Amino acid sequence: MTEPPRTTRIYVDADACPVKDEIYKVAERHRLPVSVVAGNFIRVPQHPLIERIAAGSGMDAADDWIAERAGPGDIVITSDIPLASRCVKAGAEVLAPNGKPFSEQSIGMTLAVRNLMTDLRSTGEVTGGPRSFAPRDRSAFLSALDTAIRRILRGRANNPAQQPD
Repeated sequence: MTEPPRTTRIYVDADACPVKDEIYKVAERHRLPVSVVAGNFIRVPQHPLIERIAAGSGMDAADDWIAERAGPGDIVITSDIPLASRCVKAGAEVLAPNGKPFSEQSIGMTLAVRNLMTDLRSTGEVTGGPRSFAPRDRSAFLSALDTAIRRILRGRANNPAQQPD
């Protein structure tokens, strides 16, 4: 016997997420629940669709909490490449805060580049980090999130077995 499909949920790796307000607005428009996950306390709006999770102060506590729950039909927002990889493998849609989607096709190369850059930084070869977040990133993110939600909801509408109870 298979489990009934769940409602699509948005999981936010919140500690350094610059698009939380945008996520809340889009989630409210689509009436989707949001789990805002951080290592410790984080302020979130009081809204019935928004759940605040303090996962604990362990090294990857927030990442582990999200990875253990995200699955097909869910959306994860993170800039953490290893977490993105875990969630993609679990079947979730994964977006970076700049709107870049992580997919099965791209995650292997993305992880390899991340590891290479980490190694180069540790030897002093590279001293900079990623470029700063820009207004166009916010716009790209909003478009990507809306597209991901519509794709998931359309897929569920076309497949009655995937509709939640």
